[in-house]
Amino acid sequence: MSVEEIKNNPEPPGSGLSQGEVDESQIEAIVKKYDAESNFRNLGGITAKITALLCIVLSLFHVYTAGFGLLNEVMHRTVHLTLVLGLVFLVFPRRKPKKIVSDWIFSLCFAGFYLFLAWQLSSRFADELPLIGEIGLIAFIFFVALTALPIRQFKGEGDELSFTDWPLAIAAGGISLYLIVFFKKIFIVNIGFPGLPDYLMGLLAVIMVTEACRRVMGNTLPSIGALSLLYAVLGPHLPGVLAHRGYDIIRIVEHLYLGTEGIYGVAVGVVATYVFHFVLFGVMAQASGLGQLFIDLAMILAGKYSGGPAKVSVVSSGFFGMISGSPIANTATTGSFTIPMMKKNGFTPRFASAVEASASCGGQVTPPIMGASAFVMTEMLGVPYNEIILIAIIPALFHYLAIFSMVHLEAKRLGLKGMAKEQIPQIMQVLKTSWHLVIPLTVMVTLLLMQFTPYLAAFWGIILTVVCSYIPPITKKLGLGELDDTKTLTPRRIAKGLDEGAKYALAIGAACACVGFILGVLTLTGMGFKFSGAVLELSSAAGQFISGIIPFGLVSLGGSTLFFGLIMVAVACIIMGAGIPTTPCYIILASIAGPALNNLGVPLIATHFFVFYYGVLADVTPPVALAAYAGAGIGGADPMRTGTTAFRLSMGKALVPFMFVYAPSMLFINFTITEFSLAIVSGILGVIALSAAYIGYFRFPVRPLGKVLLTIGGLFLVSSELTVILVGAALVFAVLLPQFFKTPAQAPANA
Repeated sequence: MSVEEIKNNPEPPGSGLSQGEVDESQIEAIVKKYDAESNFRNLGGITAKITALLCIVLSLFHVYTAGFGLLNEVMHRTVHLTLVLGLVFLVFPRRKPKKIVSDWIFSLCFAGFYLFLAWQLSSRFADELPLIGEIGLIAFIFFVALTALPIRQFKGEGDELSFTDWPLAIAAGGISLYLIVFFKKIFIVNIGFPGLPDYLMGLLAVIMVTEACRRVMGNTLPSIGALSLLYAVLGPHLPGVLAHRGYDIIRIVEHLYLGTEGIYGVAVGVVATYVFHFVLFGVMAQASGLGQLFIDLAMILAGKYSGGPAKVSVVSSGFFGMISGSPIANTATTGSFTIPMMKKNGFTPRFASAVEASASCGGQVTPPIMGASAFVMTEMLGVPYNEIILIAIIPALFHYLAIFSMVHLEAKRLGLKGMAKEQIPQIMQVLKTSWHLVIPLTVMVTLLLMQFTPYLAAFWGIILTVVCSYIPPITKKLGLGELDDTKTLTPRRIAKGLDEGAKYALAIGAACACVGFILGVLTLTGMGFKFSGAVLELSSAAGQFISGIIPFGLVSLGGSTLFFGLIMVAVACIIMGAGIPTTPCYIILASIAGPALNNLGVPLIATHFFVFYYGVLADVTPPVALAAYAGAGIGGADPMRTGTTAFRLSMGKALVPFMFVYAPSMLFINFTITEFSLAIVSGILGVIALSAAYIGYFRFPVRPLGKVLLTIGGLFLVSSELTVILVGAALVFAVLLPQFFKTPAQAPANA
């Protein structure tokens, strides 16, 4: 979602429902507007049946292989992408052409890029490629280049397919189908000696992956992928540290297409092996009523306290976000219930929308599922899953401490009460009607903790979700209770869940295939080490300058160098993570930005958690704060101001990475009880101080000078140096302690 689009349409669908419930059609409109991953066509006729059948086949393939054994690495990924890339062009519409220059600039760049690749390859094989073959290649690439342009006559922007969609779908599916059909010849008989057809299909693969990613994700990620390929081609002509030996199109296509370091690399591998299964489990669990159970439990736990609806939003979004791969879908789903409730309770539309967006993004960092990113970390780090979720607990708790602190202080500042007793469900009634919904999630997490493979745990989670949905009808038939049986997963509902689960996984699959360009170029050119060297050099220079001007040795050279290095990597993570789903975003950042932190002496696990947290933070960081914009659509608030507020409410996610880098004991790395205790105590005090500074209230309003002192003190408390921590604590206590001895009459009238 561009800044121009936000400005041109500041009132998204549903914004007029600020005082009441938002119905399902309006939720769908909001999700489609802000979440590119969920912008599905509403197909009809034979096309809808074919698409649904292919989606069901894709889901059943993953369910079967999860329970009965995966195929070999290459075959499993190629089967996955055959269906994923082909379905993208049928399920997702072409992006509507806009009357703005940037759309045409991007589209012309991509069209030129495709023709450049085709020209390079055809000129390389001019002697081997027959004239008719060369003309055919250029003609098809020219056709794809034309479809990349925002030409209105091509249509296909809505629910009806364009005449271009079927050829593109067949070509996109064919690139992986080719590897399946000729698997033995390519990977066994002629391994290391690809032929002309292999290179031609590789070229087509690069183009179709780029175009599929453009269709589902917009221009950001495909642009990064295309620039990485151009970087590999133009290496000898680049200046200074950017220069490298350079690679011709033959070497690049072979590396990306005929191996496991490019398109079919680790990014697609984790989606096909882990992420798809948990997306499908989340969809099936939602269909069985698990989402409503989460909301009911959140109301029971937090509803009665001051500002209850906002605290319900935080808890329910955390529950739902654990199994949801999309912060935007989470915001729309739970926000349709909680945002109107928060507004009725007295919160402003902007604050209510921002709370929901920030909490929904928090689900991505919350164990045990972490939006499926926990399994990606396990794959990339080689660390057992149960260790990953143990490490993730303390940082996640700090995120929720920050949100709860600000919600609580805002509620106290406004004098808001909790929810009425009659609005809060009864715990025994909830357990009586929904106890069976917890069984699949409990079994799945137990299997994960017992170190069974994630896909096997997901398999049993999906199977038990279906089986346990039949408990209410059985109970009712046996006369043992009157459970709600409206969520029973009948064959029709199972088919619908398999269909929807596959559709929700298409965008992440196409995105991760494009991420393969970046990872492949990294291994060819060593670009990650170049970025790392640049960060190290700049942070060292900044560190020397700052440590030289701060008196009394308060800031050491090593500490200031690390601080500036963290700032640079954090900014790079937020920029690169803008508009990219959590999983591919994390993979990119861990590969490019991770080595920079390693060179600064940060432990490997802390490095991965640092880039992961800042990648997630991009969803609430303007100008591309898509989760915040979705919340603003429901709450009828200004999108940009909501994004700014959501970023401030996500302060915990912004500060926690610095805390565990300075004190690795928080992640149980080189654990010492002294360092751990100091980090926890100073971290809690720092979060409370910054919360009070932002809200402008503690027990009474805080004056402007107090806000400044609390901000400085809170930031100092993140440090690992005892002197700095003590200075920060002194500043915080100087502001907060006097408030315990004030009476309302002595308090300032306003902040």
